[in-house]
Amino acid sequence: MSFVKTTEQDSNYNHLEQMSVSELIRNINNEDKTVPLAVEKELPQIEILIEQVTSKLKVGGRLFYMGAGTSGRLGIVDASECPPTFGVPHELVVGLIAGGDSAIRKAVEFAEDSATQGWIDLQDYQINTNDVVIGIAASGTTPYVIAALEKCNENGIVTGCITCNKNSPLGKVAQFPVEVVVGPEFVTGSSRMKAGTAQKLVLNMISTATMIQLGKVKGNKMVDMQLSNNKLVDRGQKMLINELNIDLHTASRLLDTHGSVREAIKMYHNEH
Repeated sequence: MSFVKTTEQDSNYNHLEQMSVSELIRNINNEDKTVPLAVEKELPQIEILIEQVTSKLKVGGRLFYMGAGTSGRLGIVDASECPPTFGVPHELVVGLIAGGDSAIRKAVEFAEDSATQGWIDLQDYQINTNDVVIGIAASGTTPYVIAALEKCNENGIVTGCITCNKNSPLGKVAQFPVEVVVGPEFVTGSSRMKAGTAQKLVLNMISTATMIQLGKVKGNKMVDMQLSNNKLVDRGQKMLINELNIDLHTASRLLDTHGSVREAIKMYHNEH
């Protein structure tokens, strides 16, 4: 099948500079409404990828996200939110971006065009066959990502991808591709918009469903979250109050003693 880069096709709108603010945001919103429907079409593929990730993490593996520009930043955001949300080690989910950490804030020219740096970056983490690498690229043509996944395949490492074009080079390389076709952007080629939103939605699904499968959620609560600020301490106390039917003083004492909601619940049940 032929490869059509829909992420680069002309916008459905023209003369944007002549639109009022009201027209601009309504039209952007109308485009954004199509994104969850595009994601919905890929749910079977997303499920298969999550099952691969979960099975590897259950045997001690890690999850790596790789991307450039917006895609790389989205992977880093998702990875960085796993430890505080689910209480997992920082090295369990790792986000890598072409150009290194400095590229998180400022674009690094031509970093995404390297066909060798991606695999070098993975080598820094002693990548192995227990791990999963997910390449993220709206276009599906980023050399940094594609070449890294090719090397992973050669070395028996499970690969997936999140892209917004069908039959892209990246989609063909990844063993478990997720291809969310959102169509042309409101501003032609600005894939940080609908494509970025689609990638964020898929990343939310991957990390959240995986962590639930790993037992990091109880009921619907983040019982393993890091108590790193007053808001989260307050949330933890309320969880204990509701779960154990205790007062605020007892909940506060339990959290102070045990350092996590899960441990507090477990020790309270052991003592009673």
